[in-house]
Amino acid sequence: MLSLNLPVFDTKINVRNGKNVIFDVIRKRYVALTPEEWVRQHFVHFLIAHKGYPSALLANEVMVKLNGTTKRCDTVLYRRDLSARMIVEYKAPHIEITQAVFDQITRYNMVLKVEYLIVSNGMQHYCCRMDYENQSYAFLKDIPDYNSL
Repeated sequence: MLSLNLPVFDTKINVRNGKNVIFDVIRKRYVALTPEEWVRQHFVHFLIAHKGYPSALLANEVMVKLNGTTKRCDTVLYRRDLSARMIVEYKAPHIEITQAVFDQITRYNMVLKVEYLIVSNGMQHYCCRMDYENQSYAFLKDIPDYNSL
């Protein structure tokens, strides 16, 4: 798989039914190894191992109901009271991060109303902090450490 702009980690990759699978440390099972999943697993590892995010407060493939349809947030960080705090949306490395990607994560946020939104294709990472009081947001220079949230 492609080298990403994220720290390397010891991936667990196997072959099941002739297809590559990667172990998801959050879901605790093997999942299909797609380019987007490659980014997700690296980014989750980065959050846990390098930014101090507790794995117990992260969830992958979180379902949300939006306008009568079910959508899935790629990763959600929860607070200890289990309210959502951050949404992370992943794209494959070859997918450009465009306004449409931000529109997608913003739609999910209409339901969850989190403090932070992150979009990553494994090469570029964007994080913004929501300011609901002023109905605005600000892009951050870096992905915040868990203790600084």
